[in-house]
Amino acid sequence: MSNISFSFRGNNTVREAIHAAFLYHAIEAGMDMGIVNAGQLEVYAEIPKDLLERVEDVLFNRREDATERLTDFAENVKQKDKTEVKSAEWRNTSVEERLKHALVKGIVEFIEADTEEARQKLPSSLDVIEGPLMDGMNVVGDLFGSGKMFLPQVVKSARVMKKAVAYLIPYLEAEKKESGDKRAKGIVLLATVKGDVHDIGKNIVGVVLGCNNYDVIDLGVMVPSDKILSTAVEKNVDIIGLSGLITPSLDEMVHVAKEMERLNIGKPLLIGGATTSRIHTAVKIEPNYTGPTVHVLDASRSVNVVSNLLSKVHYGKFIEEISDEYKELRENHAKKQLNKKLIPINEARENSFKTDWEKIPIKKPKKLGITVLENFPLEEISKYIDWTPFFITWELKGKFPKIFENAKYGEEAKKLYDDANKLLEKIITENLLQANGIFGLFPANSVDDDIEVYTDESRKGLLETFHSLRQQSKKAESVPNLALSDYVAPKETNLNDYIGAFAVTTGIGIEKLIRKFEDEHDDYNSILTKALADRLAEAFAELLHAKVRKEYWGYASDEKLSNEELISENYKGIRPAPGYPAQPDHTEKINLFKLLDVENNTGISLTESLAMYPASSVSGLYFAHPEARYFNVGKLDKSQIQDYAKRKGMSVKEVEKWLSSVLNYDN
Repeated sequence: MSNISFSFRGNNTVREAIHAAFLYHAIEAGMDMGIVNAGQLEVYAEIPKDLLERVEDVLFNRREDATERLTDFAENVKQKDKTEVKSAEWRNTSVEERLKHALVKGIVEFIEADTEEARQKLPSSLDVIEGPLMDGMNVVGDLFGSGKMFLPQVVKSARVMKKAVAYLIPYLEAEKKESGDKRAKGIVLLATVKGDVHDIGKNIVGVVLGCNNYDVIDLGVMVPSDKILSTAVEKNVDIIGLSGLITPSLDEMVHVAKEMERLNIGKPLLIGGATTSRIHTAVKIEPNYTGPTVHVLDASRSVNVVSNLLSKVHYGKFIEEISDEYKELRENHAKKQLNKKLIPINEARENSFKTDWEKIPIKKPKKLGITVLENFPLEEISKYIDWTPFFITWELKGKFPKIFENAKYGEEAKKLYDDANKLLEKIITENLLQANGIFGLFPANSVDDDIEVYTDESRKGLLETFHSLRQQSKKAESVPNLALSDYVAPKETNLNDYIGAFAVTTGIGIEKLIRKFEDEHDDYNSILTKALADRLAEAFAELLHAKVRKEYWGYASDEKLSNEELISENYKGIRPAPGYPAQPDHTEKINLFKLLDVENNTGISLTESLAMYPASSVSGLYFAHPEARYFNVGKLDKSQIQDYAKRKGMSVKEVEKWLSSVLNYDN
């Protein structure tokens, strides 16, 4: 990009304006790649209008004297520190403009003083909210909607708005006026369904909707259907939004939809969360509810969906398009189910992954039994953080650290990263979160598709049994139908094999920290805390697995991998978790928690839907087989479900409930 403005070298104000304007229009026109200094980019919407006019005159060759006008203007641009000049300029504008600027830029330092000045100037406190504050939030909404502002900036803007409104609340009450109902476009109720504790995505959706002038009622996590629906009726909400991360939440959403139909609620139903999808919404949820049902992919789509659902003009066409789309999805899904070839479970077992066990070096762990890690140093854990998923949480997609070079949002990604590390340092130095972990290494052998865990090396006492599921899709020649039990030596080989289990959390104490930020009306740091805790939990799992491989089990004692190589899983062995593709059954967590006495040893508990609490927790099994890899078990037929239920001592109906998302038949 620098070549475009090279003749203005030394005049960064003009150069950065040229770069920002060129990038904005070029990206709109389809440019895929450009080389920029992300740290020296002006925000297009913040370029002074007189400068922008002259820059775009040159870029688009709109006038014959465009070059001369820009050159003359550049001579008059002050070459002082840009930040100082801008700071002085915006503080000297009217209070209305100052409030708008603070909201767009996410600046909280002066918000109470400026809000008070506006309150003194305008007829009422409500006028402050409906006037300059909402004007500012409308700008934020427009910038976000047009791709000129990004999610971290929007959440910072919401923090400014909340602090301003919180300051005005006593005056609003004194004036006996309510700001919310009068100014809102509509009321949206959000809740994470019963049994689920994950709410980062839901919180972000709430912030984005709030920034776009919708009132949001957030019921929190683990909310039963009766509370969701009774609140919806009591508050006369316009839309109900359900969120969930774990697969049992999908069934709970179906239940809520059925209850909405039974009670004739009639309000639009939004579905969101990591495990949700358009296909699941179309196939499993929408058929149970005659009201509008829409899957929302992420926070950036929520405003458009809500706007269409509450629009008298666009509602009919929007619902018709969604219904047609979901009908087509159901029909295509049904065709795929008919075409999908699953082989019988006995045939799949015959095609299992075969190991020449005599050639596999089985390493006895250096330390058998359970090891508890209480208050493990967060500083050590933080070195193992994989930052890429952190940015995805904030809808900034790109691999770390290359994301900082992104022409569109690299600068904002860097600011977010700096804020996260500042908060992380505070969490570590002040011990605001506690990390607890536990792992165990045990004698084990496989028996068909089960894995027996023994009390000691005599292998006569059975400590626990883990049950695996096997792929049933028709495979190409020489491609096996995998199950996790394939990675443990069969009992009949008389070989002494081993297995590990673990559970870690970095969420002890998080409620207090989040409450503090929420009391300060600081959504930004509240969401940042949850996102960091999640990354730390995954980092703890990565660190512990490395220690097990190199020290406690020792089957890879000479391993020397960088953090990037660890993230790429360039190590021997795997650590699959119950509820994930290789073993989609969350009830296997019960066996793992019992084996390690996880709750008493770490403080991690299981909800009724078997989500781990605190949410920033990870658990799983350790396999040391050198050829072990992660896989997706895929769809399962009734023959395996019946066999699996018998092995687990559960009813077929109960197993079908927990595995509903992977059944190839309707239960």
